[in-house]
Amino acid sequence: MTTVDGSGTIADRARVASLSRVERAFGWQAFLIALACLAVDTVAFTSAAPELPFAAYAGALVVIVCADAALALPPRCSAWVTVGHAVVAVGMAVMFREAPETDMDLVGGMIAAYRAGAWLYGGVSVAAVVMLASGAVAAQALVDPSNVLTTVTEVMKDAFIPWMVGRYTSARRAYISEVRHNRENEVREATAEVDKAVRRVRTTIARDLHDVISHHVSAIGVHSGAARIKLATTPGFADDGIMDSLMAVELSRRSAMADLRRMLDLLHGTSVNQPGLGNLDELFEGVRRSGLAVRFRVNGAPRWLPGLVDIALYRITQEMLTNALRYSDGSTVDVELDFGETSVELTARNGIGSPCDGQSTGRGLAGIRDRAAQFGGTVSHGPDTAGRTWETRVGVSYGASSAGEAQ
Repeated sequence: MTTVDGSGTIADRARVASLSRVERAFGWQAFLIALACLAVDTVAFTSAAPELPFAAYAGALVVIVCADAALALPPRCSAWVTVGHAVVAVGMAVMFREAPETDMDLVGGMIAAYRAGAWLYGGVSVAAVVMLASGAVAAQALVDPSNVLTTVTEVMKDAFIPWMVGRYTSARRAYISEVRHNRENEVREATAEVDKAVRRVRTTIARDLHDVISHHVSAIGVHSGAARIKLATTPGFADDGIMDSLMAVELSRRSAMADLRRMLDLLHGTSVNQPGLGNLDELFEGVRRSGLAVRFRVNGAPRWLPGLVDIALYRITQEMLTNALRYSDGSTVDVELDFGETSVELTARNGIGSPCDGQSTGRGLAGIRDRAAQFGGTVSHGPDTAGRTWETRVGVSYGASSAGEAQ
């Protein structure tokens, strides 16, 4: 068995286990069918048998039992089973030729004919049904050779009709298998086409993002750098605050470009290292350079987090700080990270600015809710009772599986 990876191994084992269950089910069904035929034919023989020597009676009974028991053999033995039942049909005719009025039909022969039609192919299948038909003709010839109509009826009933039903079942099974196979191929081809279309769209989006955003962000960096250099060379100008602000603009531009490249790599399907909680200090430093003080506190023992959860919490923190930069009173933002036994909680608090400081669109909070929802997390936000402090709180349980990949 060839495997590609761990998931392939599990899938292959599942298929093997499923096939084994099906084979066992077929085996039990064949055994039950053989047992039922054996019981019916034994009762029919013992009820209709004329007075025979004990040796002949016992021998005939043994032959019937063996022929019906052979119905439990694997399908590849179906041809030999039909031979056995053809011999039984002739043998019964020989035994009952002195009592033509005796009507005894053995169901084992009909099941053997069905098996020959369902499991055998080509010339072997035809030869098997011809063997059974020959046995039926020979048996009828021994009992009543003058009755042609009865002979034809017996041949049709005991051989050709069960055989044709078996052929129909086999053809239907092959047709359904072919339809299923074609459907699976169509689904695979459609999935491949969708994947190609998605890759093309993602490539187009990545290219447009690079062309538009990188142009404007680079322009901001160029202009801020030129302004800083020009102010530094202006005689008599010495405003450290303005110089620090321009430096923060340049640093933010670099961080934005780095994040943009990571996003573009993801759109291109390239594996990249996304930032996580271990990169919070760099994030806080960039916010501090923008003039907003950040206090960070960790409660509880830090624990290992799944990669996607780690990335999502970093992005949520980034969005919290962005909201604080836009809508806070500009004083301080407090960030707390609480590690519990089975969950982690992230909280950000900042003063609320005046209404003229900015009008919220709600997209930032919606993004936080979406990221938390991917891991079954909870989000609460709003001002305190005094209306002076805004608090955003996100809780995520350990080991929660993602419904989608964090961006």
